[in-house]
Amino acid sequence: MDRNNARARGRPRSFHNTAESTYIQSLDRAMEVLKVAAAGNGMSLTEIAEASSQSPSTAYRILITLQKHGMVEFDEAGQLWHVGLEAFRIGSTFLGRTRIVERSRAVMQRIMAETGETANLAIVDGGEVIFVSQVETHEPIRAFFRPGTRGPIHASGIGKALLAYFAPARIDQTLGERPFDRYTESTIVDRQALIDELRRIRQRGWAIDNEERTPGMRCIAAPIFNQFGEAIAGISLSGPAVRVTPARDAQFGRLVAAAAEEVTSSIGGVAPAG
Repeated sequence: MDRNNARARGRPRSFHNTAESTYIQSLDRAMEVLKVAAAGNGMSLTEIAEASSQSPSTAYRILITLQKHGMVEFDEAGQLWHVGLEAFRIGSTFLGRTRIVERSRAVMQRIMAETGETANLAIVDGGEVIFVSQVETHEPIRAFFRPGTRGPIHASGIGKALLAYFAPARIDQTLGERPFDRYTESTIVDRQALIDELRRIRQRGWAIDNEERTPGMRCIAAPIFNQFGEAIAGISLSGPAVRVTPARDAQFGRLVAAAAEEVTSSIGGVAPAG
């Protein structure tokens, strides 16, 4: 075998240092500005500079460069910066690689049709969940999470459904040492109470967000697994507590768990043993 082909192609031959000093600082700053712009719904230069901890002049140079590549767009009328189409195209390649969004769509539409509630698909990024797809109910009162919306993992049905199937070391890494933020009176903020909840989730196969993030809204979720039996995404239904009542938890839980199992099978995944 050719030695050049045998070596790893993801970095130069002599590169072994992974220290922070090897980072490209200007690119690092640009990524911070891009993430800030993506999180907002139109932001001024001053807002972006403050949120990214950059000077206005530095933030402006970064934005102009990102604009050149279509990563951000500038609204002349409102004098506001928005995330650009090219950022969406690049991000979409990740979703296309996993096939999860494509394979989940019909299943989510069926959940919405059968329950009358909104169906969601999300993944985990560090200590947060990111919603990547949604099929909205036609009801006037409903849950809404636009693609890219982030939520706290400990106060999310999908977040807890995935945590329940993480290895203990990964749970510790994901949760970190910081105290859990309380969003409602129902938010689980005690670590041991959350660990106990994860154990119950694994036993039954689905999780409940019982008004833990937003008062009056509940969610039932289940995990999707890859070919290695790793929880990589979650599917859920969510709606107001007056419709998604505790009396319907078991019914909805079985439905969502079956939907997650269907998606798992469609992407060649397998549920972990036990």
